[in-house]
Amino acid sequence: MFSFFRKKEFFTPEEKQQIMEAVQQAEQRTSGEVRVFVESKCSYVDAIDRATEIFFNLGMQNTKDRNAVLVYVALKDHQLAVFGDEGIHQKVGKPFWLREASKMVNNFSKDNYAEGIKQCVLDIGEALQAHFPYDRQTDKNELPDDIVFGR
Repeated sequence: MFSFFRKKEFFTPEEKQQIMEAVQQAEQRTSGEVRVFVESKCSYVDAIDRATEIFFNLGMQNTKDRNAVLVYVALKDHQLAVFGDEGIHQKVGKPFWLREASKMVNNFSKDNYAEGIKQCVLDIGEALQAHFPYDRQTDKNELPDDIVFGR
């Protein structure tokens, strides 16, 4: 589908840190949650199907407001998807997810892999903030902020 991945280690330690910091920054102003999942192969024809499976396997549907978002990338199969739970999906709709995926593809085609994911995460954070603002009294970090690496 897309030919934008390197054969060496996908992220440097600095890039991993930048992505995790983007997740933390995105979540500072919202009750929403963002996770990044990276694996080498997508076992489905459609990356959104794989992202959906991972989303539920990670228990992301258990957030209080159903406002978690998964950024999914399959390295060797050159696929990606952005999957939002029903709470945020009802607010932003399919066009938002498609735009974010398109922006990542654009960055990836310029070898800006970590930057593409980072910018996607920050954009998601802005959307989450607009619809699910942070409440100091009730909000807590419901999901880990680290990058999940699959098979």
